Amino acid sequence: MSVIAAYPHLHEAEKALADNRMDAASAMVIRHLREHRNEPRGLALLGSIALKTGALVQAEQFLRQAIAHGARALEVQRELASVLHRQERLADALSAFIVLEQQVRDPDIQAAKAVILDKLGRNNEALREHEQLVAAYPLNPRNSLAYGNSLRWAGRNDEAIAALRRAVTTDPEYGDAWWALANIKTKILTDEDVAIMTSALEIAIDQRNIIPIHFALGRAFHDRKLYEQAFRHFETGNSLRATTINYVPEELSAEVDQIKRLFGPDFFTQPDTVTAIDTPTPVFLISMPRAGSTLLEQMLDQHPDIEAVGELPYVRALVRSALEIHTCRRPLTVPEMVLEMSSDEAKAFSQDYMHRASLHWKGRPRYFIDKMPMNWTEIPFIRRILPQARFIEIRRDAMDCCFSNYIHYFSRAHSSSFSQRHIGSAYVDHVRMTDYLRSIAPGLIHFIRYEELIADAEPILRQALDYLNLEWDSSLLRFYESKRTIRTPSVEQVRRPLNREGVGAWKPYAEWLGPLHDALGPLASD
Repeated sequence: MSVIAAYPHLHEAEKALADNRMDAASAMVIRHLREHRNEPRGLALLGSIALKTGALVQAEQFLRQAIAHGARALEVQRELASVLHRQERLADALSAFIVLEQQVRDPDIQAAKAVILDKLGRNNEALREHEQLVAAYPLNPRNSLAYGNSLRWAGRNDEAIAALRRAVTTDPEYGDAWWALANIKTKILTDEDVAIMTSALEIAIDQRNIIPIHFALGRAFHDRKLYEQAFRHFETGNSLRATTINYVPEELSAEVDQIKRLFGPDFFTQPDTVTAIDTPTPVFLISMPRAGSTLLEQMLDQHPDIEAVGELPYVRALVRSALEIHTCRRPLTVPEMVLEMSSDEAKAFSQDYMHRASLHWKGRPRYFIDKMPMNWTEIPFIRRILPQARFIEIRRDAMDCCFSNYIHYFSRAHSSSFSQRHIGSAYVDHVRMTDYLRSIAPGLIHFIRYEELIADAEPILRQALDYLNLEWDSSLLRFYESKRTIRTPSVEQVRRPLNREGVGAWKPYAEWLGPLHDALGPLASD
């Protein structure tokens, strides 16, 4: 008997899933499983539906159940590995992809391994994987792009540029590779590059290429001080990207309003009841993107009692998992979920975060720095699960910070950056949030202004070390000598001595930045 004849509901569910009718597909699979309890294909399909709808906790549960009840298809194992990766369960995901690689030769599996190794800070291992992929598949521009990015993070810029140029030579319409070249903080885009990108825009039909090419051309004209032409490309790229995201700035504003209503001084004076005394203490650098956090992180990393571990994705991943679990019972917001969380849940999430973070430690530091900028929106959650955590905020001039976001192509995160009004609103919400927390919980957040840091670093850094009860170390001022891997867009800047190149960068564009100025209100500089 065929599968279609044996399992008609499952067949209908597969068709509904192919048509993107998730609710209908889910209902048919559930009906199928009521008639055929624990049937592995049905469980696997339910896992696929959950994955497509972003219910990662449920997706993992269903896929594991499918495998436990006999599902042997490689696609089920691949989906489980993908779920683990999207949950930022990086060690588990890496193990899953290694197992898959032993069963089938597939460059996508090796590429996924390389990405995970990069995320874990295992740059040398990641580079070996990238090198093998580039050698085996030299005409795949995605391999060259990934290799170029990994080389750049390791500080090997000449090799990175060569790899990225191979990508755009193979595919002149490959927007992500053009942006990667433009984003290296040296003026490397030639007039010929500009002509090739301009021609590519005339024939490209994929927005995923068109948008980053506009940003790359904007950077090229900016470097040539052709500001009107540069802005035209930045504006077009941002406008196109914004239409694909549908960002709603009012949602962030409402979340900040709710945090201010729900969390008072008592919440932030909880005793440390979760973490052992000898465990390294997390320090969260909180800021808007493009605010100077990479520079501050690089400086603090020079202290022998501090280890910088980069932008860890784990807080956001844990929030998503916790919210999925809690919303199974009833709809609620993240702030409401934090207040509802039990002590046992908080302890479990604390242990989960610390385990994942420990994968990035080179030693066993007294403090480690997690500099994921947008963690500022999760301070109540962090405080609930990690009451021992420290927070350092770095704040850059509003116009400089927001403009820097606006002209940067963020491929995934930071959805507010693609509109002047949206990024201005997000900056205002950031200030409202952190100013409120500092007012009700003095000492919770140590505050640094970026402009003061670059003007006279030593007294600012001494104050930061005082906040952490650490002695001064002059090596902090020689931050640019460090050879550590840095996976942020500011990698080139922090390998040079202090400078003021980014101060006032918005001013040549002032006549086109009215919406940003208005959104910032009193926070805007003149």
